[in-house]
Amino acid sequence: MTKPNRSLCYCFGRQLSKVTQQVLNVSVLEGEQVTVEDTGGREPFILANESVLMRGLVLRSWSNQISIRFRGDQQRNSMLLLLHYQAFVLSCAFPKEPAGGEVSVTHLHAGGEAYFSCFTGYKLQGPKMLTCRNATTPYWSGKEPRCVASCGGMIKNATYGRIVSPGFPGNYSNNLTCHWVLEAPEGQRLHIHFEKVALAEDDDRLLIKNGNNIDSPPVYDSYKVEYLPNEGVLSTGRYLFIEFTTDGTLTSTGAAVRYEAFAKGMCYEPFVKYGNFSGSDSAYGLGAVVEFSCDPGYTLEQGSVVIECVDAQNPQWNETEPACRAVCSGEITDSAGVVLSPNWPEAYDKGQDCIWGIHVEEDKRIMLDIQVLHIGKNDLLTFYDGDDLTANILGQYSGTKPHFKLYTSMADVTIQFQSDPATNIYGYNNGFVVHFFEVARNDTCSELPEITNGWKSTSHPDLIHGTVITYQCYPGFELVGSEILMCQWDLTWSGDVPKCQEVLTCQDPGNVEHSHKVIAGNRFVVGSTVQFVCNKGYILSGSSLLTCYNRDSATPKWNERLPKCTPEKYEPCRNPGAASTSEQSSEKAFYQAGETLSFSCHSGYELQGHGSIYCIPGHPSQWNSTPPACRASTKFVNERRLDVVNMDYSMDGTNIALAVFIPTAIILVVVLGIYVYFAKIQGKTIRMPTSLPPYNNMTEESAFDNPVYESGPWQSHSRY
Repeated sequence: MTKPNRSLCYCFGRQLSKVTQQVLNVSVLEGEQVTVEDTGGREPFILANESVLMRGLVLRSWSNQISIRFRGDQQRNSMLLLLHYQAFVLSCAFPKEPAGGEVSVTHLHAGGEAYFSCFTGYKLQGPKMLTCRNATTPYWSGKEPRCVASCGGMIKNATYGRIVSPGFPGNYSNNLTCHWVLEAPEGQRLHIHFEKVALAEDDDRLLIKNGNNIDSPPVYDSYKVEYLPNEGVLSTGRYLFIEFTTDGTLTSTGAAVRYEAFAKGMCYEPFVKYGNFSGSDSAYGLGAVVEFSCDPGYTLEQGSVVIECVDAQNPQWNETEPACRAVCSGEITDSAGVVLSPNWPEAYDKGQDCIWGIHVEEDKRIMLDIQVLHIGKNDLLTFYDGDDLTANILGQYSGTKPHFKLYTSMADVTIQFQSDPATNIYGYNNGFVVHFFEVARNDTCSELPEITNGWKSTSHPDLIHGTVITYQCYPGFELVGSEILMCQWDLTWSGDVPKCQEVLTCQDPGNVEHSHKVIAGNRFVVGSTVQFVCNKGYILSGSSLLTCYNRDSATPKWNERLPKCTPEKYEPCRNPGAASTSEQSSEKAFYQAGETLSFSCHSGYELQGHGSIYCIPGHPSQWNSTPPACRASTKFVNERRLDVVNMDYSMDGTNIALAVFIPTAIILVVVLGIYVYFAKIQGKTIRMPTSLPPYNNMTEESAFDNPVYESGPWQSHSRY
C-alpha cells in the first residue's frame, strides 16, 4: 500500500491475544520514517522502525495492540509498506487451584507468575511459583503443585494453625496412625476448636491429650463423646498431643481442628467457621468484647452474637462462640446476597424440602447467578418467577450444570430445593451456590411491528421478559407463522413476526354419512365443486353439489350446507305365518323392508329349506321365499317304536296272565250263551257233563290193572 505524508494506523487483536505481523514487502526512501509500536502496555514499546524493516521480518507484540506510524515528505508519494498480520493467543490458561489451597497470578501474559499456597493444615508438594513462557501458544513453566495433609508431626511455637486428617475434606485412608505434638510458646496455653469430626462407626478414633506424649491424660476421646464440645478443649500447660487412628475397613471424611495459643490472664482468640468477628481488644484481655457475623449465605446458630472475656482469676468467654451454617429455607430482603444448599460446602441431607423467598424493591427485578450446581440426579432445584410456588417456573434443574444466569420479570423470586429421600449425597462441594442481585427493569425486548391485514395485542406495555404478543388476522386472511411471540431471558423474541396471507380456499366440507363425494378442480380452491352421491338404499336430502365461492370481507365459503342421505322408505312385509311345528324369531304383524325373519323347529322336527327369509324392498315389499317347513325326524320315529316294544316286554307276569285270560273268558261265555239258546229251541234237557267216569259199566274182566284201585265203590286218592 502507498501512504502520502504522515499517517497513523492501528492494529487490534482480541483481548488476551497478541498480534503477529510479517513484512511481505517494503520500500522506504531517504527521509521517510516508519515506526511499529506495541501500544497495549503502560507506555508504547517500539518493535521496529525503518532501519530494521525488511522483507520476511516477523514482529510480535506483547499486547493486543500495534500501531504503525508513517512520516514522509508531502511532495512525494512513493512509500510502500505491505504487511500481513495475525492475532494469536496472548496468555497462559489460568492455573489450576490446588485442593486445600489457592493460587494468585500477577498476569497471564508471557512472563507472568503464578504463586501457590496451601491452607493451614496442608503442605505444598511441588513448585511454589510458575512462570508463563512465551511461545506461539504460551504455557506455564511446570505442573501445578498439590496441597496434602501430613500424617502427624511436631509443631513448635504453635501460636495459631490447623490440623486436618490425611485426605480431608475427602475420605482418609485405612490403617493410619498419626500423632501430632503441639508446643505453645513458653508461658502460654493451647485451645482447640473443632471444625469437623466425621469418623466411620468402627475402630477409627480421634484422641486429644493434655500433654506431650501418648500416655498423657485425654481431654477428648471420640469413643466416649457423642457430640463435639462447642467450647472446644483447653490444655493446662503448653502441650497438646493429638492421635488419629483408623482400621482396615470403612473410611469417612476425618477430622479438622484449629488451635491457638493464649497468654496467662487472657482469653483465647475466638473462631467462627464460615464467618468473621470483630473485637475491642486484639489481645483478648479481661473485658474484651467480640461480635460475630456470618459470610453471605450463612446464618448464625447456637451461641451468642456478642461474647465478653470475664473472670479475672481464670479468664474465659462468658458464652460459647456461635456457628454459621447454610440453612434450609429463609426470607431474604437484601439487594444482593447468596443462597446456599443446606450445610454447604458439606453435603446436604436426604429428604429435604427447602424454600427461599427473595424480595427486592418493587421497581426492580432480580438477576440470579448460579455459580455452582452439582446435585443428585433425583434432586430438584426450581426457580419460580414470583413470591410463591404458583408462579411461572423460570427453570428446573437436577444433576450438574455449568455456570448460568436467570432473570426474573418482577421483584420477587422463590427458590425450592427438594432432595431425594432415598439417596445420600457425600463429599464436599455437592450442592449449589446462587448469587442474586437487584437490577433495574430497563432491559426490554425490541418493539415488534404491526402486520398487514392483521393486528397485535401485548400482555405488558414495557415488553419486559415474559411479555407475550399475540398476532391475529382480519377476516379473509390466515396467519402464517407463530401466533404467539414471547420476550425471552436474553431479551430476544421467541420467533419471527408472522404474516397474514389471503385465504383462497374453502375448508374441507367434511363427509356425509352413507355417501361418497366427487371433487372437481383443485382441492377446495375458489370455484371448485364437491358433489355428494348417496349409497344404494338412501335418498339425498339437500343440494348434492357444493361450490366454493369468494367473499370480499371474509374467507371463502361453500354456497350450500352439507346434504344428508336418509334411508329410502318402502312398504313393510306382512307376517308370513309359521307351521305349528315351527317358531319365528320375532312375532309381529309387519316387518320393515330389509328386515330378516328367522325360523326354528320344535324338538323332533327338522328344518326343510333356509332358516331365514328376507323382506325385499319394493312397492310393495315381499319376502324373498316362503317360510321353511318342519318335518318329523326319522331318527325320532324309530326311537318311539323302540320305546313301545321295550315297554311291552317290561310288563310283569300278572299283567301277562290277565291279558290272556280275560279275552278267553269272554269267548267262553259267548259260546256258552249260544249253546244254551239253541238247546232251549230244540226242547232238550240240558245235562252238564260230570267228571266221574262211567265205571259202573265196566266188567270184572276189564283189563284195568292199577293197584291203587280195589273192587267195590270207586275212590279217588290224590297225593301231593
